[in-house]
Amino acid sequence: MVFLIIFILAIIALGVGMFFYNKIKNKGRLLESFDMALFLVTMPKYEFKKEEMIEQGEEVLIAQMEQIFSTFLSLKTPNFWKRTVYGPPRMAFEIASQIGGSDISFYVAVPTFLETAFEKYVQGVYSRALVEKVPQDYTIFEPAGATAGCYLKLSGPSFFPISTYKNLEKDALATITNTLSKIRHDEGAAVQVVIRPFTKKKWSKVGDKILGNIREGKPIKLAIAESSRSWLVEFLFELNSIITGQKKNKPEQDNKKELPVDEKIIEAIQSKVQKQVFDVNIRLMAAAETQIRAEEILGHLRGAFGQFSLYSMNGFDVVMAKKKRLKKLIYDFSFRNFSPIQGNILNIEELASIYHFPTHYIETPYIKTAKSGVAAPPSELPDKGLNLIGQVTFRGEEKDIYFSTREDRRRHFYLVGQTGTGKTSLLQEMIRQDILNGEGLGIIDPHGELIEATLANIPKERVDDVVLFEPSDMERPIGLNMLEYDTPEQKDFAVQEMIAIFHKLFPPEIIGPMFEHYMRNAMLALMADKDNPGTLVEIPRMFTDDDFMQKKLMKVEDPIVKNFWLKEWKQTTGATRSDMLGYVVSKVGRFIENEMMRNIIGQSHSGFDLGEIMDGKKIFLANLSKGLTGEVNSSLLGLILVSKMQMAAMKRARVKQEERADFYLYIDEFQNFTTDSITTILSEARKYRLNLILAHQYIPQLEDKIRDAVLGNVGTIGAYRISADDAELLEKQFEPEFSRFDLVNLDNFNLVIKMLIDGKVSNAFKFMTYKPKDGNLKQVESIKKISSLKYGKLKSLVEREIAKRSNL
Repeated sequence: MVFLIIFILAIIALGVGMFFYNKIKNKGRLLESFDMALFLVTMPKYEFKKEEMIEQGEEVLIAQMEQIFSTFLSLKTPNFWKRTVYGPPRMAFEIASQIGGSDISFYVAVPTFLETAFEKYVQGVYSRALVEKVPQDYTIFEPAGATAGCYLKLSGPSFFPISTYKNLEKDALATITNTLSKIRHDEGAAVQVVIRPFTKKKWSKVGDKILGNIREGKPIKLAIAESSRSWLVEFLFELNSIITGQKKNKPEQDNKKELPVDEKIIEAIQSKVQKQVFDVNIRLMAAAETQIRAEEILGHLRGAFGQFSLYSMNGFDVVMAKKKRLKKLIYDFSFRNFSPIQGNILNIEELASIYHFPTHYIETPYIKTAKSGVAAPPSELPDKGLNLIGQVTFRGEEKDIYFSTREDRRRHFYLVGQTGTGKTSLLQEMIRQDILNGEGLGIIDPHGELIEATLANIPKERVDDVVLFEPSDMERPIGLNMLEYDTPEQKDFAVQEMIAIFHKLFPPEIIGPMFEHYMRNAMLALMADKDNPGTLVEIPRMFTDDDFMQKKLMKVEDPIVKNFWLKEWKQTTGATRSDMLGYVVSKVGRFIENEMMRNIIGQSHSGFDLGEIMDGKKIFLANLSKGLTGEVNSSLLGLILVSKMQMAAMKRARVKQEERADFYLYIDEFQNFTTDSITTILSEARKYRLNLILAHQYIPQLEDKIRDAVLGNVGTIGAYRISADDAELLEKQFEPEFSRFDLVNLDNFNLVIKMLIDGKVSNAFKFMTYKPKDGNLKQVESIKKISSLKYGKLKSLVEREIAKRSNL
C-alpha cells in the first residue's frame, strides 16, 4: 500500500514537473524566435563564360549546399542552461513569394549569435553570393484573405532515402520555383524548411545494425524495429523474459534458412546513413483572396514535392492543417518554430535537394537575383590614408576604403560610369577631403555642378586660395592666353598643342597640312615678342594687315618663320591667297567673333599663373558649363587649360623632386579636354607631381590612342554601372572577380575598382562609395566675388585693350 502511494505521488510529481518544464521550454522557444536574424541570399543571374565555370555542372553546384548545411551540424546554443532546457538551436531556410510582389526570394533565419558567421559560411562556398540582413520580416499573408497550409512527413521509415539531385532528371528546385512564379501579385506562398542538429549520436551505428539484421535474413520492418529500440524498450524486453522464464529465441545455425537479400535496399539505406542528418520540418503555406484559390496554390506547391518519391523506398506524405491545426501551423511558420511532431530525419544530400540557392541553370522567371557579384576585398587594404572614399562589407565585416599614399595617387585614377551612378559624388567627396588636407588641386568641370558643390565646401581659412575661372562672368573676364610661354620648350609645345586642339575641335576633312603650316607660322610670329605675346585674336590680322605683320616680324629671329612671311606668303596672290585666308581665319573667327570668348582669349596676359597655382597649393576651379559657355567654347578653353597645366608641370623639371608639391587635377568628361598629349601626361606627369583624376561616361567617347594610354598607364581603375559595350571592353580589367554582366548591373554608388595599394595593384573588388557632405551654399557667391576681383578685369578695360591691339 505504501509502495502504491509513493508510486502515485511520484507520477503526480513527474507530471507537474513535466508541465512546468514544457511551459518554460515553450516560453524559451518563443524568446528564441525573437532572437533570430533574417538574411536574404541572392545569387548573380549570370556567370562567367569561362571553362572552369562551364565544367561545373548542375549537380556540382547543388552539392555545394551540402557544405553549407554541414557547417551547422555541431551548432550549439552558447548558454548551457538554454542548451539543456530548450534543446539544439534551429535555423529556417525559406523560399517565398510575398504578397504585393512578384519576386521569388531565398531567405535564411539564424540565431543572432550566428549572424556574423553566417555570411562567412555562405560566401566561403558561394563566393559571388550577396548576403543581406533583412531589417524587417516579410509576409505572405493578407489579413482579409484566406490561408491554406500543410506540412510534409516521410511516408516510410527514416532510414529509407528519398529521391535526391543525384538521381532526379532535373533540379527539383526548378519545379518548386516555377509553381511560385505563377501566383498573382496579391497572393503569397512559401516553402519553409526548419532544421536543427540531430542529437542522437548513434544514428550511423543504428543504420549499420539494421544493415546487419537485413543481411542475416530478417524482414526489413523487423530489422528496423529491433535495431531502433531504445535502451528502455530493450530493458523491458529483458525484464519480461526473466519474469516469464522465456528467453529470446536464437535461430539454430543448422536450421537457419537464408532469405534472399535485396542489395538495392542495402545500398539505399547505406546512402542515407553514410551522410550527416538533421531533424527537419517542411511547411508549405499559401495565401489568397479566397479559400479555394489558396488551396489551389497549395495543391500545386505540394504537387511539386511528389518528385522526391523514390519507388519502394520513401517519399513525403502531405498532412493538411485545418481550423485549430491551421492556426498552430501558421503560428509555427511565423515564429519559425521546430515541431517534433512534424519532424523528419533527412541527410544533407536530401536536404540540399529540397533547398539550395538557385543556380544559373534554373530559368524560372522572377527569382530575385544579385544584380552583380561580390568579391573579397584585398587583405592589404590600409586602415587609414589620404582620402576616405567608401566602405566595403564582406562576410559580415565592414571596412573603410582609403587612397592610402601620395605615391599611389601619383599613378592617377580613371573613373567611368553612366550619368547618375555616383561619379560626381565621389569626385566631390575626394575634392572636399583634399581641400581640408591643405592640398593643391584643379577642377575642370563641363557641367558646373561640381564647382558649385566645391565652393560650398571651402573652409574659411582657404578662401584666399581659390582661383575661379568662370567664362560666363562677362563683367570681369579672366584672361587665358595659350601663346604665353617661359622657355623655348614651352613655346614649341604650345604651338604643337594649339594645332592638336584645332584637330580636336574640327572635322579632319577641314584641317589639313596647309592649315597646320599657316597656323604654325602665324603663332610663332606672334609669340616672338615674349614680353608682349600675341593672342589668337591677332591671328587673322597677321594675314590681313601687312604693317602689323612687319611689326611682329621685327621680333622674329627664326629664319624659317621669317622666310614664310617675307617670301612664301607675299608670293601667294589672287584666289590662292583669298582661299587660304578664308581657310585659316574661318577656324579662329568663330571664337574671336564671340564677345565672351574674345574677351578671354584676347588678353595678352593670362589672369593667373598655373605654375604659381600648382606650386602654391592653390584651388583652381574652371567652371566650363556647356549651357553657359557653349559646347565648342567650353572644349577650347578646357583644352587650353589642360595644355597649360602640362606646361606648368614640366617646368618643374628645374625644381628638386622632393620640393615639387603634389597637385591633383580633376577632369570630368575628360574626353572633351584632352589631346594625344595625354599619353605624355599619364606617363611623365607623375614625376612632376601632377596627379590626374579622369572621369567620363562612355569609353567610345575616347579615341583609341587615348583609351589605350589611359588603360595602360593609370594605377587605379574604377567603374560604376556602364553600358554593355563598355563592359565588354573593361571586363579584362576586372577579371576574374567580375564579369561584364556584373558591370552593367551595378546599383548606384556601387564601385568596382582595381586599386593601387602601396605600389601594388590589388584584385578587383566592389564597395559602396560615400555620398558627399552638404556644404554652405550661402558662401558660394561671396567666394566667387572675391576671386573675380583678384583675377578678373573690368570688361571695358579688356575691350579697350583688345581694340587697340587689334586695330579695331
